[in-house]
Amino acid sequence: MKTENLVVQLSSGLRIHVERHLVNPDFETIVLVNGALATTASFGVTLRYVTERYNAICYDLPHAGQSRALNAGHEGLLTVQDEADILVEVIDRFQATLLASVSWGGVSALLALGSGQTRIRRAAICSFSPVVNDAMRDYALGARQLVIANQYGEAAKLLNDTVGKYLPRLIWLQNYRYLARLPKGPFGAQIVFHIDQVLGLDREKYIDVFRHIECPVLFVNGDQDEYTTPADVLELGNYIRQARFSVLPGCGHFIDLEGKEQRELLRGETLQFFAEESFGRETVAREGMAGSTLRAHQTSLLGNIRSLLQADGFVPNQG
Repeated sequence: MKTENLVVQLSSGLRIHVERHLVNPDFETIVLVNGALATTASFGVTLRYVTERYNAICYDLPHAGQSRALNAGHEGLLTVQDEADILVEVIDRFQATLLASVSWGGVSALLALGSGQTRIRRAAICSFSPVVNDAMRDYALGARQLVIANQYGEAAKLLNDTVGKYLPRLIWLQNYRYLARLPKGPFGAQIVFHIDQVLGLDREKYIDVFRHIECPVLFVNGDQDEYTTPADVLELGNYIRQARFSVLPGCGHFIDLEGKEQRELLRGETLQFFAEESFGRETVAREGMAGSTLRAHQTSLLGNIRSLLQADGFVPNQG
């Protein structure tokens, strides 16, 4: 596999660092979209399995990672819509046809898909929820206060104690080292601005955009993730015509970083989904016995969730 490190000039004048992983020129290209604070480095594990079948693109937003130095002196703040517009440009530039996002990267991913400007044929949205529940709100507000106070080390501890509680100790240490060394000033302002946007999303506005998503979208959540729960994400089935839902047993928020078993569950689910051939709203899956067994287990879990929702009078439409 050949890896290229590129600098891409955006239409806005900003520049971003892009990693292009070329496996085979005949393979499709998948674009990976990370969440808040994350960089291309967070996709190290993901790249190991997506490049079994696809070329891959990942990138740092203008204020993050290796893109930050490329935009020295730029003090403007990026909105969530700006992030979606950047993603649309990246998809077009590298002719990506598949997409996978993690955590809050799901916001810009869904906005890009709903813009009608991408060639994406399938998307996997992992560890995302349209609902900011009490657990996520408490985490986000806590992180916001620590960033404002320039206590990045404490912000790392908060991350590890909450959304990252199921990560191995080595990842906890890496999180701490990374966050504790982040620059203060404009970068911190961007983090706070991003958190404020997520907490204050105009629900009706974005749901209207989601209604325009045409491609099949698989939402994957861990059954132990109390921050973006499998129950909360089901609501999107009312707005996204080809939404599908998968619940992975024994998984938290950062699924493929939590351990080998969790990684294999996510690998099997997403690669199987991407390999399916679409015929309108019907799909034909190239699915082995292991995938069938896993899907049966997930269906059982999802059925339990639906039963609880139905008991409250809410029957989600899966589209």
